[in-house]
Amino acid sequence: MEVDDDNKPSTSAAEPSVAVPDGQTAVPTANNTPIQPVQPIVPQVVPLAVVPPIAPIPAIPPPLVVNPLAPLPVRPPVLKPPVPQNGEVKTSDSDSDYDNDGRATVGEYEISEESRLVRERQEKAMQELLMKRRAAALAVPTNDMAVRARLRRLGEPITLFGEREMERRDRLRMIMAKLDSEGQLEKLMKAHEEEEAAVSAKVEDIEEDIEYPFYTEGPKELLDARIDIAKYSVLKATVRVQCARRKRDDPDEDMDAEIDWVLKQAGNLVLDCSEIGDDRPLSGCSFSRDGKLLATCSLSGVAKLWSMPRVSKVSALKGHTERATDVTFSPVHDHLATASADRTAKLWNTDGSLLKTFEGHLDRLARIAFHPSGKYLGTTSFDKTWRLWDIDSGVELLLQEGHSRSVYGIAFHQDGSLAASCGLDALARVWDLRTGRSILALEGHVKPILGVSFSPNGYHLATGGEDNTCRIWDLRKKKSLYIIPAHSNLISQVKFEPQEGYYLVTASYDMTAKVWSGRDFKPVKSLPGHEAKVTASDISEDGRYIVTVSHDRTIKLWTAGNIEKENDMDLD
Repeated sequence: MEVDDDNKPSTSAAEPSVAVPDGQTAVPTANNTPIQPVQPIVPQVVPLAVVPPIAPIPAIPPPLVVNPLAPLPVRPPVLKPPVPQNGEVKTSDSDSDYDNDGRATVGEYEISEESRLVRERQEKAMQELLMKRRAAALAVPTNDMAVRARLRRLGEPITLFGEREMERRDRLRMIMAKLDSEGQLEKLMKAHEEEEAAVSAKVEDIEEDIEYPFYTEGPKELLDARIDIAKYSVLKATVRVQCARRKRDDPDEDMDAEIDWVLKQAGNLVLDCSEIGDDRPLSGCSFSRDGKLLATCSLSGVAKLWSMPRVSKVSALKGHTERATDVTFSPVHDHLATASADRTAKLWNTDGSLLKTFEGHLDRLARIAFHPSGKYLGTTSFDKTWRLWDIDSGVELLLQEGHSRSVYGIAFHQDGSLAASCGLDALARVWDLRTGRSILALEGHVKPILGVSFSPNGYHLATGGEDNTCRIWDLRKKKSLYIIPAHSNLISQVKFEPQEGYYLVTASYDMTAKVWSGRDFKPVKSLPGHEAKVTASDISEDGRYIVTVSHDRTIKLWTAGNIEKENDMDLD
């Protein structure tokens, strides 16, 4: 650039120079004193502004010439011996991994001793895996006698010392797989044909036939009981359906007004009587069918009878050796049953005499209930079963399993056709007593279920448990209809009003009992008064009384305020 060349400063400070005007020559003198020439008058020139130099742009070096890389040496292919499939044995000598001198090689590479051992272990594991897969695909008898017979036909010992049934069956499976892998199918098929011939020759012998029923054969008494229950339930269901149709079609029937009146009476419940029931905490209570007697039981093992409505002691029923867990009156006879932790249930007369003892459970009992016909008694136990007993003969008719943990609550449908059980597995099951099948498994509670009750309308079921909620189930839809966040502690028992199911009573460990509407399940009345957890409650047959018992050892009787007027009204 011209500006840079004109304004470029001197690069040498050690060499001074004198500016000589054009047309004149500098003449040196001896004394090195220059002669001062006459300077002409030069007009003053204004210097241009100095522009700072700009750094030069570096030159781009020429691209480097990259020499091509030398080609990689070609590795000879590694020859792997073929892996034997499905138990094939290598017969060719050329596939061996060993040289003539004994060194392990693969192609041109030597294999160390450790690698050879690792490969052998891998091949052995692969063979074992294939053997197990082949064994899993084989059909092996499940009957122990058939397993022994096939082992005998294969020439193997039928049993080893300390060998169990499943171990014997696994041994037969591995033997059959080994024979199959070795190609000895003829021996295996021959043993199978001999087995089929032996079975066909003994068709008349039932024990030799390998047939497994899906049910447990019950006694003749159970069959008779199922037939009797079926006949009873058909008649009761017919009456219930006809009554429901009449209420639906009759224009004079005002269901809402009737429900409102019953709920109004329930809303007027007041504490009528409080009585000390025992020296120990009370665990159960029940009204008689006519409402004239009240039965209670306690942890002392004694059950007591009280006259109504003044709750005066009538008699004491002593017979259990452990704490009593529940008591209930028969819906037909003047009998009552008690359950206890001594693994027995007892049937009593109202005069205090012992009629029968039901023994058979392997652990303590929880709740009990009578069948609506009054002929059968259901008991639940911590041995994970519930049982059905014949009242007249005292025979155990049914031992029903189905819960994974202890069974706690039981209830019967008003028609007598169904039974509901609940337990500590947070599951409620509905059983058909006429066929013995579990027709519903009601899942929804997250903690153990302690109480269960059928509604008289025939299609509602209530359950309550340790999750502090009461669930209403619709048996027609097979699902939960409503969830009531009922209490602040676990619910110990639930009961529907026995006539029409217009309201529901729940007892809880939060020291209260509550009344809920059976129409929309809204709260109607809270019954406080106990000083400890409420363990049980019951409703009289006519719906006039509600009783609760607690660990504070008291019996509390609740009645409507205008009960005298109630006696004059017909609630058909």
